[in-house]
Amino acid sequence: MRKVDTDVLIVGAGPVGLFLANECARRGLRWRLIEARSSQSVHSKALAIFPRTLEIFDMAGLVGPFLEKANRVTSVAVVAHGRTLAHMRFAPEESPYPFIAMVPQDVTERLLAEQLQRKGGAVEYETSFVSAVQHDDYVIVTLDQKGQRRGLTAAFVVGCDGAHSTVRHLLDLPFEGAEYAALFLLADVQTSKTLPADELQLCPSELGPVAIFPMSATRRRIVATIENAEGEAPSLDLVRKILSQRAPMGIEAGALHWSSYFRIHHRQVAQLRVGRIFIAGDAGHIHSPFGGQGMNTGLHDVWNLAWKLDLFLNGRGNERLLDSYSAERLPVIKNVIETTDFLTKAMGTPNKFAQTLRDTVIPMVSRLAPFQHAFVQRLSELGIAYRGSPIVEGAGKRYFDDSLRGGDGIGSRFLLVFADDEDSATKEDAQQLAGSFSNIVELRLGPRHDITLVRPDGYIAYSVHSRHGIAALKSVRSLLERQIN
Repeated sequence: MRKVDTDVLIVGAGPVGLFLANECARRGLRWRLIEARSSQSVHSKALAIFPRTLEIFDMAGLVGPFLEKANRVTSVAVVAHGRTLAHMRFAPEESPYPFIAMVPQDVTERLLAEQLQRKGGAVEYETSFVSAVQHDDYVIVTLDQKGQRRGLTAAFVVGCDGAHSTVRHLLDLPFEGAEYAALFLLADVQTSKTLPADELQLCPSELGPVAIFPMSATRRRIVATIENAEGEAPSLDLVRKILSQRAPMGIEAGALHWSSYFRIHHRQVAQLRVGRIFIAGDAGHIHSPFGGQGMNTGLHDVWNLAWKLDLFLNGRGNERLLDSYSAERLPVIKNVIETTDFLTKAMGTPNKFAQTLRDTVIPMVSRLAPFQHAFVQRLSELGIAYRGSPIVEGAGKRYFDDSLRGGDGIGSRFLLVFADDEDSATKEDAQQLAGSFSNIVELRLGPRHDITLVRPDGYIAYSVHSRHGIAALKSVRSLLERQIN
């Protein structure tokens, strides 16, 4: 293999690229992070960070600063024409983070960049990805660094360079989907204290849907659709008009901090890997902002990818492990796009019958415990699972406990978890299995009478009741052999 300059070249220093760089640094990989801009974003853009993402930040050792900056949302209201159609608690009991953390994207980027600096790394600004040529064991990349062409050899390239991704275009990956007909408006405004600081409002309207995200008791993010732009950027008067027509009664906008118009598509690629080049985040999928899932989904992309690159680069993972990135993430992405698309269309339908049906059905179903649970599971991303993955047997659900927290609770090791009172034969077989996969499998004692294999990203690869003992451990061995050299 040709000597490479870096293990992972990360293109794009938004939240997704910054998080991947932090993960590479935490795992001891060599990495470089390039960014065409001259500095980080100064705009708030993405805002909501959901419970599963907070758990991931916790496992990565990053969650503390985000909790300090966050406004915590614990309920969601659906309000139409001044009438509250639904009011649902957002407090998932199974997570230590039973809230949505509202953190503006510029703050998210700053916090991730600061964590990266503490690890001895930095972003290379004014550096663009130009082209790449793939070989069996490396990628030769051409960069433009402040007007000068530079060559670089990387083991892997990950494009985190947004919706207009140069990396995606290089790979010639079709971005399949469509554009929404409506124009979107985004505004950060100073508001009255009429609405609770811990409540998010979704406001269906025949004029177009509105979502109101509380950044604090007196500052809110407004996302709405409109037919036509008025000026180069939305004015305070336009925001006030939209709020008076479509928002809950009493909310008043007193000042405008930042605003923008934008067009939104719902699109995704059919694959996230071509050889040694991967894409993640908006480079691979974009969708409606209603639901606040975009940034979170991108962060989950690279959380899924980082440990697989780590194992492969250290001679432990194989091609099947790398292929599982696309196999696992694409169904999740498809589900997010379908959910946000449905939410956007249902909230803004101009059809009178559909409006009446919506406004009648929502109050009824929102009171049902199964609906509330499903709503929170989907929005919180706690319900993400990897059933059907080539490296998972079973449901592939999340796993999270205190032993995984803090940044050193789980690295690039699989955890084989079983109860302390297992019979001696099962314990001996488990120890032998761990010995066979030195530095890959760690034995841990758990509270339940299950034999559970937890992946390095905190998802369950295999779980069965301990009465199956020896047979279960044979299945675990077979599962590991599929992906580990």
